[in-house]
Amino acid sequence: MLKLSVLDQSVIAKGRPQDASIRHTLALAEHCEKLGYERFWVSEHHSLPSIAGTAPEVLLAAIAARTSLIRIGSAGVMLPHYSSLKVAEQFRVLDALAPGRVDLGLGRAPGSDGRTSQLLNPDRYASERFPQQVMELQAWVTGQTMPAGHPGQGVWALPIGQTAPSLWILGSSNYGAQLAAHLGLPYAFAYFFSDGVGVEEALDLYRSQFQPSAFLNKPYATICVSALLADTEEEAWLQFQSRARWRCDRDRGRFGPLLSPEEAMMNLSAEDQARMESMRTTALVGTPDQAAEKIRALASSLELDELVVCTWTHDPAVQLRSFQLLAQVFDLPAMKS
Repeated sequence: MLKLSVLDQSVIAKGRPQDASIRHTLALAEHCEKLGYERFWVSEHHSLPSIAGTAPEVLLAAIAARTSLIRIGSAGVMLPHYSSLKVAEQFRVLDALAPGRVDLGLGRAPGSDGRTSQLLNPDRYASERFPQQVMELQAWVTGQTMPAGHPGQGVWALPIGQTAPSLWILGSSNYGAQLAAHLGLPYAFAYFFSDGVGVEEALDLYRSQFQPSAFLNKPYATICVSALLADTEEEAWLQFQSRARWRCDRDRGRFGPLLSPEEAMMNLSAEDQARMESMRTTALVGTPDQAAEKIRALASSLELDELVVCTWTHDPAVQLRSFQLLAQVFDLPAMKS
């Protein structure tokens, strides 16, 4: 049975206070746990007018306090901005709050523009040490001793408990896939970010180069997709216009809050209209049966056992309904009780 999980980015909607987006993420996490989703992830972006989720470790602590069953995690922590030890400490604390259900997803991308990245970490070459940071983090979160000669030998990330966060490597290129394979870690491809470009090659590299580790004995991969369900096809495509317009603006270097579907269709050039129309051909949008057929076909073609779904809507109620419909059509465990 295909497992379904959730990524929420605390999207900023025009006409709604930015801080409301954070509180809605908390409500969505509780909602998705009741519906039977496998895991609930949050992202990290900085100084982006479209996304309020800047501190996943803080947001996850609040989610941990409001949930008890669903796995929770980051998708991801942009590790080059930070000290591996500090991230390990943060996620050891999270694991103490939610023992055995914390995922620590790691990314190398900045999640921001160059100037903001410099303010987060002035070291321009920090991303080049990403593999080393991941290995250090892996040791610290699992309570291993650093090798002789390492400056962190004898230093521990506390609190140590009976469980530990599960590390994931996130990416949208071959780099992350190969690193995850080399370290024997699960891998998540950001399908929604690149419209799936390069996903087959990345997954093939990950699976063919995978080296079993103490954490994982065989490859485990997922992709994060954008999907939107509604009770009618007309309503689904109407709500889709908000994200389609955002994508169109993003491709032109324009970033702003998510527009309502009605405003999203205003003041469009012929080129923009054609671009938004072209997005419909591959969009995982429609009624529950229509969207489920597309999702199952994609999962089958990539030989996946799990998909992570991200849904952007201007109206929070539309997003809640979309995840409810998705849970129903896939008959998630909680829907059977």
